[in-house]
Formats: sequence, C-alpha cells, structure tokens
Amino acid sequence: MDQNEDIKHRNNDICDDFYPSKNQVDELRERLLDVAGLSELFKVLGDETRTKIVYLLSEKELCVCDMAEILEMTLPAISHHLRLLKTLRLVKYRRDGRMVYYSLDDNHIVNIIKEAQEHFAEER
Repeated sequence: MDQNEDIKHRNNDICDDFYPSKNQVDELRERLLDVAGLSELFKVLGDETRTKIVYLLSEKELCVCDMAEILEMTLPAISHHLRLLKTLRLVKYRRDGRMVYYSLDDNHIVNIIKEAQEHFAEER
C-alpha cells in the first residue's frame, strides 16, 4: 500500500476525488454571511463568569454590588465583564440615583443559554 492509499484508508471521512459542486459551494458561501460575527457572541459567553452574569440577569435586574456578592468577585471584575456584555448589547443599565441596575437587553440570549442547558443535560 503506497502512502496516498494509506492516507485514504485512515481518513474515510474525506472524498476520494475532489470535485466540489460550484452551484452548491457558491450558494452556501453566500449563506455564511448569515452567521458572520456570531463567533464574537460565543467568545463572550465562553467565559463562565459572563455566562453566570447573563443567567443571573435573566432571573432579575441586579446592581453591580449584588452581582459581586453573589459571584464572590470584586466590583471592578464585575464591571469589566459588564462592559463587554454591554458592547455586544446583551445587557443594558438604568440609573436610580447613585445606583446602577443591570438587566438583559432582550431575551434572545436566555433562549441560547436554555438550549445549551438542555443540550448539556442530554449528555449526562
């Protein structure tokens, strides 16, 4: 068995011949624009602290002090995470005197987290 045949046998998940379908490739390449930028969302949620913050805010509106206490973190650390979440428009805030309260900007992100929870539960 020569080296190329050996590679083919080890890689049964690839085509024997390379003849991409031009129409299909072009159509799917255009559709990739639909998911452009989503990796940024998943990068932000890839941090467990930020995911916990989003989850907490899906339960109720909270001030930074409460989040810091619940997560046993410093105020600057919580503020850093909230800044990133605000940049992606996942959270919003409102002032009430000297207090600042955070909540989710919309519920789409909660649906993503719930789907992930269901998926994770299936694997157990």
